[in-house]
Amino acid sequence: MASIKDKLSNISLLLLDVDGVLTNGQVIYDDDGKQTQIFNVKDGLGIRLMQESNLEVGIITGRSSQALLHRCHNLGIDLLFDGIRDKLDALKTIIKKRGIETDKIAFVGDDLPDLPVMGNVGLSIAVADAHPIVKNAADMVTRAAGGNGAVREVCEAILKANGMYDSLIKKLLSNGKPNDRK
Repeated sequence: MASIKDKLSNISLLLLDVDGVLTNGQVIYDDDGKQTQIFNVKDGLGIRLMQESNLEVGIITGRSSQALLHRCHNLGIDLLFDGIRDKLDALKTIIKKRGIETDKIAFVGDDLPDLPVMGNVGLSIAVADAHPIVKNAADMVTRAAGGNGAVREVCEAILKANGMYDSLIKKLLSNGKPNDRK
């Protein structure tokens, strides 16, 4: 059986649930019934670093929201399956559409509807505050909770395992002139 590092190094597509993974699982409604979700910018940077390294990130989620559509647009995520009842069916569509092998796919989930996808990808990941059954089924469990940097943690682990992280950091440092601090 392959080690976690070997599985991480093989990933070219990271798929994410949203509620409880990219968010802390809370949904806020205002008095007019307008829904709001809170996303972590650290997770967003992790996604951008993956994309900059030619690794794709996509979404499979059970709910639809305008906030999610805006976040995906902002991050350049065009592989979006929202309002999905059967997440495994969405995974099969992605595999067929992208022509990708399952062992090159990682999925991050937090709750019971994520289990079918987790059982059919190369690397299944649960966030720290996931349901106990989901954590037990996962190959890897993050230290961070959903919506609190868990996705960033996963992105960095994939980039490090692929040998891409250090060059990204060097590139950021050279462009940011870190020695010019006042």
